Amino acid sequence: MKKIFLILFSCAITGTTIVFAQGNTQPNKDNIQDNSIVAPESLNEHLATLLHEWQIDFSKSDNKCSQGSNIMFHDSVYTKRLYDLPTEMELSYNQVVRQYIDMYANRRRDVVGYMLTIGEYYFPMFEEALDRYGLPLELKYLPVIESALNPVAVSRAGATGLWQFMLKTGQGYGLQINSLVDERRDPHKSTEAAARYLKDLFAIYGDWNLVIAAYNCGPGNVNKAIARSGGKQDYWQIYYNLPRETRGYVPAFIAANYIMNFYDKHNICPVESVCDMAGLDTIYVDNQVHFNQISEVLEIPLSDIRRWNPQFKKDRVPGNYQRYALVLPTNKMYAFLEKKDEIMNFRRDDYITHRENTDEYLVSAGLSVSGNTENVYYRVRSGDNLSKIASRNGVTVSQLRSWNNLKSTRISVGKSLVVKKKAVVPPVQQPDDALVAQQTADPETVTKTVNEYYRVRSGDNLGKIAQKNRVTVAQLKSWNGLRSDKLSIGERLIVKKETVTVEQPKPMQQVAETNTQAKDSSGIISNYLKQQLEGSGADGVGVKADVSAETE
Repeated sequence: MKKIFLILFSCAITGTTIVFAQGNTQPNKDNIQDNSIVAPESLNEHLATLLHEWQIDFSKSDNKCSQGSNIMFHDSVYTKRLYDLPTEMELSYNQVVRQYIDMYANRRRDVVGYMLTIGEYYFPMFEEALDRYGLPLELKYLPVIESALNPVAVSRAGATGLWQFMLKTGQGYGLQINSLVDERRDPHKSTEAAARYLKDLFAIYGDWNLVIAAYNCGPGNVNKAIARSGGKQDYWQIYYNLPRETRGYVPAFIAANYIMNFYDKHNICPVESVCDMAGLDTIYVDNQVHFNQISEVLEIPLSDIRRWNPQFKKDRVPGNYQRYALVLPTNKMYAFLEKKDEIMNFRRDDYITHRENTDEYLVSAGLSVSGNTENVYYRVRSGDNLSKIASRNGVTVSQLRSWNNLKSTRISVGKSLVVKKKAVVPPVQQPDDALVAQQTADPETVTKTVNEYYRVRSGDNLGKIAQKNRVTVAQLKSWNGLRSDKLSIGERLIVKKETVTVEQPKPMQQVAETNTQAKDSSGIISNYLKQQLEGSGADGVGVKADVSAETE
């Protein structure tokens, strides 16, 4: 028996899965043992991959702390340390929790050293959001097991970001996801969404262990486990009825809380970095801009801009679509404002390659076009040649020769050349009055909100602006999506919202569809959770874990 115990103990130190018996049919938190749990993906991520995706250069660090050897403690020590932590959540100890503590303290101790440093930037952000929603602050360690604090992490199932949102769940909580922007990767916005989701789950279960289990595998799977357990509402009593991936989730979370609080007891220390994640501020961009334009004009390493703004998937801010927040160091933010035009125009044709209109290519080929065109002319000056003129106007030499019937590339000074074919939009034909009357019903009253704006000047602060416009600072922050009291000179703020009532014709089609739309008026968040609870999404819709291998 002693030899068997030593073998099992050795396996725990080396990170090999421990083999436990499952003979107890009435488990509790003290005698939970498991031989088939699956560790969260983040615990198996290679350090080299994490270092690349964190976008932080640790190579130049002058680390004053030297990692020592791991120290193992008796179960009673782990039990007391966890029990004594000032937490709202129950962080109980058992042998599965011990397995994960050993994994962090031994096999993954190098990753812990890096996460301690990265956590200095992320943990205060998480705490602020959790506190705002009245949630336990120890939930700030959830991204440690979700993503290893990697904002661009993507799981096998497609869960993305620090908080590992599936696409449907992220969209359900207001995160924008398109080809260029993925707000699941935005540390601020995804944290806000995660806090709201956790709060909604707690309103359903009232138990934090069940909440984070549902966060991992979805409410539908937790409800199945509760039903199979005869209605028991304790995580440890439904443990063996949960998917294998979720069984290890709560123990891993408890172990993450332990190691983040007692890392020094195991001779682990933060790995220092030369990168400064503090002193950052936000500026709003209302035009299309590429990270390379910002990097080259403001002399900021591209990797830094990517690290501060992981939500932009292709290094491009589509500010022409809508205003987006761009995070930069405070001193570079002022430089961005001063050189905004220079940045936007810097090698624009190289970095912003999408063309607005391609009618000119159809014209040059003798094909029909979508509308009429008019010629744009240029008078040849001394030193000009066709190549220069073509490059300046974003066309080809062959197009210039075709449009101007040139038999050679020679041109004379003073000659007027067609250099572009500009599409002319035909005037919109006004509908017949009788047709308008036929297509509209009685006028309907519509309420609209009209914003009043103010541009921030030197010496302004939120308090002054609020007092001047007879509103509160809280209103200003809410209307403008501000996370802090910092303002940028030149920033445009909404300072008043006025509700006005107008009358407009109501289309007949809209009248016919009104009743149908009324049926779908419930909020998207409640719809998502309702679907999960009713079981229609219980088999993986919006769920991070691969739940195909459930316990029978």
